[in-house]
Amino acid sequence: MKPGVRRLIEDLRGARVLVIHPRDTEGEALIDQLKRIGCNVRGMWPPPPVIPRDVDTVFQLVESSEETVFHASSNEHPLTLVAIVDYENPTILKRLLDSNAHGVVNKPIRSFGILSSLVLARSLRGYTRRLEGKVQKLEDTLKARRDVDKAVKILVALKKISEFEAYELIRQQATQKRLTMAEIAASIINAQEMLGGLGVLDTPLQARSGSPFEQ
Repeated sequence: MKPGVRRLIEDLRGARVLVIHPRDTEGEALIDQLKRIGCNVRGMWPPPPVIPRDVDTVFQLVESSEETVFHASSNEHPLTLVAIVDYENPTILKRLLDSNAHGVVNKPIRSFGILSSLVLARSLRGYTRRLEGKVQKLEDTLKARRDVDKAVKILVALKKISEFEAYELIRQQATQKRLTMAEIAASIINAQEMLGGLGVLDTPLQARSGSPFEQ
C-alpha cells in the first residue's frame, strides 16, 4: 500500500462524522459501517441549522421534497461533504451540484463502498484545500505587488524621484524595520490617503496598470 493511501485510511480513525439521515435501517447501517471503519460517528435528523464545530465530515441525505439545506463548507469550518441520494431527477441533480459535495453514496445504502466513498471524498477535499491555499497565496502576492507599485508612484509624485529610487527607498525601509515591502507600501498608501482626506495633499493617486519592475 502506498504511503499516501495508507495515511488517508489511517486518518479515518478518529474522523468526526455526522450522519444526517432518518434513523431508519439504512441510516443505522451507515452509522454502524462508519464505526467499524474507526470513525467517531453520530446521527442526526432532521438536519440541524448549523453543523457542530467538532465535525469534519458530513453524510447528508439530499431530498427534493425537503427544504433542508445541504451545508456548504467554508475556510473557517472546512468539511468533507458526502451526499446521500435516493433517486435521480433534475431537482436532485441541481441540489447535488449546488452542494459542491466531494462524494456521493447511492441508496439503498450498503456497507460495501462506504470506505471507498469516504476515502475519495476526504482526498478530494484535501486536494481542494491545497488549491484554495495556493490561490490565496497568489492573490496575496498580486495585491502586495499592486500596493508596492502604487506606493512607488506616490513617492515619485511627492519626492520628485525616479521610480527605481522610490522602489529602493521602500526596500530599504522594509529591511531596516524588518517588515515586508508590502507592509511598508500599505503604510505609505494609508498615510497618503489620510493626508489627502485632510486636504494636506491632493487626492490619492490612481495606480496605473503594469509595473516598471516587470522587465
